Amino acid sequence: MTETAKPEPALNLNFYSHATLECRDIVQTRKFFEEFLGFETVQMADVSFWARLGGDQIIVVVKSPSSEKPTMPFLNHNGLDVATEKEVDAAYEIVKRDQEKWGIKKITRPVVQHGTYCFYFWDADDNAWEILCNPKGGYSWGFDLGDQEGAGHMSRDFKRPESTITKER
Repeated sequence: MTETAKPEPALNLNFYSHATLECRDIVQTRKFFEEFLGFETVQMADVSFWARLGGDQIIVVVKSPSSEKPTMPFLNHNGLDVATEKEVDAAYEIVKRDQEKWGIKKITRPVVQHGTYCFYFWDADDNAWEILCNPKGGYSWGFDLGDQEGAGHMSRDFKRPESTITKER
């Protein structure tokens, strides 16, 4: 691949600070974030809290103004990293075990996909989550590889980081 000069961005931004999720029950969702997912949280208003895990980026969780909150599409999921494939399998067992307690809905089986070993589930608020095996730094390893051609990270033959290659492809 050839390197091309990157254009100067139109905006001069510092960093990506947060994303926003909707919930149906702010109290129950905060408990889910703290007691199940392990996030640190702070209540910022009666209808919202902030949550963070392992870094400075936060999720702003806001009570939906509508009683008809739609299910988050699969492609809009939130990724939660663990260090090894064994930890993905352990998390999968815990999600299955605690499914009823937390109102967890669909749970997929762990598979090798898009360069990592992972599974997905939908919480009581119909937000989609992925638990995946990544080396320290998450998906930053992709920037070390640079631009990919063809199927890239979607290929089952994609060159995965060393820490994520014990599962069969």
